[in-house]
Amino acid sequence: MLGHLLKPEYEELIAQKDWESLRVAFEDLHPADIAEVLDDLPPEDSGVIFRILPRDVAGVAFEYLPLDQQAELVKTLGSEQLVNVLNGMSPDDRTRLFEELPAEVTRRALSTLNPDELKAARQLLGYPEGTAGRFMTPEYLTLKPAMSAREAIEFIRANGRGRETLNVLYVTDEKGALLYDVRLPDVVMAPPETQVSDIPTRHMVALPATAMRADVIEAFEKYDRVALPVVDSKGMLLGIITVDDVLDVAEQEATEDIQKLGGMEALEAPYLEIGAISMLKKRGGWLAVLMVGEMLTTTAMSYFEAEIARAVVLALFIPLIISSGGNSGSQATSLIIRALALRELELKDWWRVAGRELRSGLSLGLLLAVIGFLRIVFWPSAEHLYGPHYVLVGLAVGSSLIGVVTFGALAGAMLPFILRRVGADPATASAPFVATLVDVTGLVIYFSMALLILRGTML
Repeated sequence: MLGHLLKPEYEELIAQKDWESLRVAFEDLHPADIAEVLDDLPPEDSGVIFRILPRDVAGVAFEYLPLDQQAELVKTLGSEQLVNVLNGMSPDDRTRLFEELPAEVTRRALSTLNPDELKAARQLLGYPEGTAGRFMTPEYLTLKPAMSAREAIEFIRANGRGRETLNVLYVTDEKGALLYDVRLPDVVMAPPETQVSDIPTRHMVALPATAMRADVIEAFEKYDRVALPVVDSKGMLLGIITVDDVLDVAEQEATEDIQKLGGMEALEAPYLEIGAISMLKKRGGWLAVLMVGEMLTTTAMSYFEAEIARAVVLALFIPLIISSGGNSGSQATSLIIRALALRELELKDWWRVAGRELRSGLSLGLLLAVIGFLRIVFWPSAEHLYGPHYVLVGLAVGSSLIGVVTFGALAGAMLPFILRRVGADPATASAPFVATLVDVTGLVIYFSMALLILRGTML
C-alpha cells in the first residue's frame, strides 16, 4: 500500500515536477513503496527523485529496484548521490550491481566508495562469478568465546546497527577463525555471567567461498537456516549469506532453467529489456540446431518414399505419431529435470527411472493406441477415407503409438541423466530438443510397423 496517496498520484506529481510536494509525500513511505513508484520511470526522472530523498532512505530504496534499472540509474546520478546510494547498499547487493555495470561505470562507482566499503567491494569482486563469495556480505557480528552473556548483549547493542542479521551470531577466535554460532535468543535468555562458550550451540554448518550457487541453495534447503557463514580454505570467517540473498539466487537459477527448457539460451535481463539483436542470438542458435535436427525427418521419410507412394494414407498419420512421441518425451524430460534440480533423484537412480518410464510409456502408449485404433476403425466413412484395409491401418497406427510413446518417455527420462553424468546442465535437455530426437525415431518406428502389418495388402 503506497502510503496516503495512490501510485498514479505520485506519478502525477512527478509529471508536474512538483519535487517539494513529492519529497513531503515520500516521508511516510517505506523504501520498498518508493521503489515501486520509481519502477516504471525513466532513469532521468528517477535520478532527480534520488536527489530529494534523505541519504539513508535513498540507499535502501535503491536496493529494491530491479538490477537492470539500478544499472541505468547509476549512469545518471551525480557523484554525491552515487556516494549516498552505494555506501547505503549492502555489500552483496552492491556486488551484483557492479557485475551488471559497464567497466568504466564500475570504475567510477568504486571511486565513490569510502575506504571500508571499497575494501569490501574489491574483496567480493575477487571471487568467481556464481560462487558464494559473490553473494556473501561482510556485515555480520562476531563474539568471542570468553565473553559473558551480559558483555555479549552490550556488544550487540553497541555494534549491531546496520548488520545484515542479528538472529545468528558467530563466535571466532583471536585470528578470526570460525568456531561456532549461537542464536540471539539463546544469548538473551542465558544467565548474565554465562560465558558465550557455554551457551548451547547447534551443529556448525559453513559454506566454502568457492561453493557454487546450486550448492548454496541446497545447503539452505537442507539445514533450514536463516543465514550461513562463508569461510575460506583455512576456516577463516569471510562473510555470511542470508536467506533473502538465496531467494534471489534461486529465482535467477530457476529462470535460467525454465528458459533452457524452452530451447534457448538463458536471458541476462528482463524480457522487455533485451534488445532485438541479443534476443536473436539467444533464440536463433537453438532454433537453427533444432531445424537441422528436424531435417533428419526428411531423410527418414525419403527412405520410406516407395511405401508412402503405394499407401498415401500413411502420410495422414505422421503428425499424430511424431507429436505423440514428442509430447511423451517432453513430459518425461520435464519431470526428471525438475526432480534432479530438487535432488529427489541422483545419478544412481537412473535404472529405477528407466524401469518406471518404460512401464509408464507402455501404459500411456497402449492408452493412445486404443484411442487411435477406435478413432480410425469407427470413424464414419472409414473405408472411403482409409481404404478397404482400414482395420489394418488402425492396427499399424495403434502399434506404432505404443512404440513411439514408450521410446519418447524413455529417451526423455534418460537424456537429463546422460547430461548430468558428463557434467552438463540437465536443463539443456530441452523439450524441443527431446521432441526433435523422438520425431526422427518415431518415423522409423511408424513405417517399420506399417511395413510389417500392411505387407501383402497395401504395401
